[in-house]
Order: sequence, then C-alpha cells, then structure tokens
Amino acid sequence: MILEDDRFIYIHREFTMNALAASSFAFGLLLGMLLFLEIGRRLGVRRLANDPEGARAGAGTIEGAVFALLGLLIAFTFSGAAARFDTRRTLIVEETNAIGTAYLRLDLLPAGAQPPLRDLFRRYVDARLEAYRKLPNLEAVWAELNKANRLQGEIWSQAVAAGRAEGAPPAATMLLLPALNEMIDITTTRTMASKTHPPVIIFIMLFGLALVSALLAGYGMAGGKSRNWLHMLGFAAVMAVAVYVILDLEFPRLGLIRVDAFDQALVELRESMK
Repeated sequence: MILEDDRFIYIHREFTMNALAASSFAFGLLLGMLLFLEIGRRLGVRRLANDPEGARAGAGTIEGAVFALLGLLIAFTFSGAAARFDTRRTLIVEETNAIGTAYLRLDLLPAGAQPPLRDLFRRYVDARLEAYRKLPNLEAVWAELNKANRLQGEIWSQAVAAGRAEGAPPAATMLLLPALNEMIDITTTRTMASKTHPPVIIFIMLFGLALVSALLAGYGMAGGKSRNWLHMLGFAAVMAVAVYVILDLEFPRLGLIRVDAFDQALVELRESMK
C-alpha cells in the first residue's frame, strides 16, 4: 500500500508536469526549432558563399542518419506512451471488477453484518471517484485519498470480524478476504502505473535531436534565395504537436487526451450499489 503523503507528492508532480511543463516543452521546442532552422540556413548561406561546390558534400548521409534516429525515437516514445495509456484505462476496469466482486461476496456474511459493510463500500467508491474528479484541486484530492485509505482499513477490519462471527459460513472468509485484498492491491497498482514514465533523459534526447534536425534542415534550405516559411513553420509545428501528444498520453488526467471516460465504469458500479 502506498502512503498518502507519497501519493500527494506524486499528484502534485503529475499536475505540474502535465499542466505546465508539457505545453511549455512543446512551445519551447517550436521556438527552438524555428531558431535552429534560421541558424542552419545562415550557416549554409555562408558556406555556399565560401565553397559553392563542397558545401553539401556528405551532408545527405549525415541528415539521413539524424532524421532516422529522430523518427525512431519519436516512434519509441509514442508507442510506449500509447501502451501506458491503454494500461491505465485497463486498470480502471480491473479496479471496478475487483470492487464489484468483493461487494457481491458480502452476501456470504451473516445478514446483520452486511448493511454496515455495504455502506462502507459505497463511501469507498465515492472517495475513489472524487479523488480523480477534484483534480487539479490538490488539497481536495489528498483528502479523498486519505478517506479512501481509511475506509479500506475499516472494510477489512469489519469483514474479518464478520467472518469470525457466530453463524458465519467458513466459505465467507475464504472467498471474501482474497477479493478484498485484490480490491486494495489494485489501488497501489494504479498508483504505480500512473508513475511509470520514460526516463527524463529520453525527452531531453528527443528535444536535442529535434533541434539538431532543424539545424540540418535549415542548412539544406540555404540554396534558396529566400526563406521557405511554409516548410520551416510546418516542420517545427508538426514536431511540436507530436511531442505534445506524447506528453499528453503520458499524463492523461489533465490534458487534452484523458482517461476520464473509463471512470464511467466505477460510476455505474456505484449506481448499482444503491
């Protein structure tokens, strides 16, 4: 089980990264690539003036290698981000199934022990839902996560006590407690899945390769009499959008790409508990 202070620190970092750094990173990349395109073009013009015949010697091989590496890195980061995005959506469904299974197995307990536990389950699902609905209000999120953590402990304690009560069938403890354990464990799995991202060096390398590619592309444009703004802006914008989408997939709670729709599974489960 993850400590709630750790969860709060992580949520703060995720919000900061997604809301501020992702857009800043993409916008900075756009400006940086335009700058390096212009620098590359000026270097190319100067080289052509000094050595018209040898200015482009060997440039094609170098450009091909750099652009191939850039394409490979983009494909790698995009594929990984998309896979992690799908994993997070799947875990929402798995948590819903785990809670639903545990809730149904309350029927195994004595009739008198069931109402308090069912009420705890309703409050627990409400807390789990509210923790995500209240983003980016970090204090409210922290409060809901703490509430859900306390409810986990109460549910477990009452279930153990009910399973030991007189008249409780032996199968009650054998079937209910593993389901409760899975319900509790999935929260840690979801937390760790949302923390899983590529090392920062990958994004730094992506940023650096994009700038180097812009420099080489600008150098290749030096043969024209004027700047080709369509190609310059198009190249920089496409790269910036691609990087932004990758970062948005990595942090899907606060950006344009979201997993909120899959929370509907938990909402429907809560409605079935009435």
